[in-house]
Amino acid sequence: MSAPAVAVLTCNTVLNAHDFGHLLASGQAACAQVSLAYEDRLLRRKRLKLCDGLVVLLDLEKVTNLEHGGALALSDGRHVQIVAAPEAVLVISGPNLPRLAWHIGNRHTPCQIENDRLIILHDHVFAQMLTHLGAEVVPLTLPFTPEGGAYGHGRTFGHSHGPADHADEH
Repeated sequence: MSAPAVAVLTCNTVLNAHDFGHLLASGQAACAQVSLAYEDRLLRRKRLKLCDGLVVLLDLEKVTNLEHGGALALSDGRHVQIVAAPEAVLVISGPNLPRLAWHIGNRHTPCQIENDRLIILHDHVFAQMLTHLGAEVVPLTLPFTPEGGAYGHGRTFGHSHGPADHADEH
């Protein structure tokens, strides 16, 4: 005898942190949380296990960045808050933070920018380079929420500057 089928909740809409913040302010609450590392927050279709053990089938129209603080809008009207999971990062500080940020950005590396420090995903090559440039580099485990790119919200999906790019603008 087989186990009875369990209805799987689905989600085909994602709310960004700003919009979900308005719902929270109006008195609505999240029914659960889903904790995902940075690389795991770029999705289109996937079964997600929530922090309480429930499973949700995420089925979005296109690949989407799931923003920390945003929410999955479930098929039954409830919301699941998206949380950045703690992961291995490098916390970078030093006397010339703009120069260090330039070197990180020049390599198209996602970076979380704070007033007195930069945070990137752990990478031993970056750790050596930044130390050589005079940075203090501390490996830690923290939620990682880097800046979005200039050409994408939450992620940079690429922006080349070949001869045909922007041809219609001239």
